[in-house]
Amino acid sequence: MKRSSIFLQIVVVFIGIGAFAFMLWEPHIEGRNVNATLFKIYFQDPFLAYAYIASIPFFAALYQAIKVLGYAGQNKVFSQEAVKAMRTIKYCAILIIGFAAVGEIFIMMNTSDDRAGGVFMGILITFGSVVIAAAAAMFEKILQNAVNIKSTNNLTV
Repeated sequence: MKRSSIFLQIVVVFIGIGAFAFMLWEPHIEGRNVNATLFKIYFQDPFLAYAYIASIPFFAALYQAIKVLGYAGQNKVFSQEAVKAMRTIKYCAILIIGFAAVGEIFIMMNTSDDRAGGVFMGILITFGSVVIAAAAAMFEKILQNAVNIKSTNNLTV
């Protein structure tokens, strides 16, 4: 179990590195920023600043996933700490849904002739976050029931 949890932790770290690299690289190739200076790209685009702020729950959820996998590697997955980490992942996914919804409103209020791509990306982010939130809520409930059973058995012994 320890080897597979370490492998999965490495995969989660690579997902985080890839997402971070994409967030730094993508603004340079975006249509309106192709010939822009770094200052103009990073300090005069409010939507980009919003996207960076909205990514904080994503990276927090990745950190919590690494913690849960660490608990699994230590055979402590049925602990209150694992339940708390799953709850945090659920809340992070809900925050991402909220940020995506506000981003969609921002895109729809803006005057642009190419909204379809941004709206589709928002829908994808929302759908993925709903799936993660539902799975985290389910795992949280299962882990909490297991912790309750474990503590009840320890009290009776």
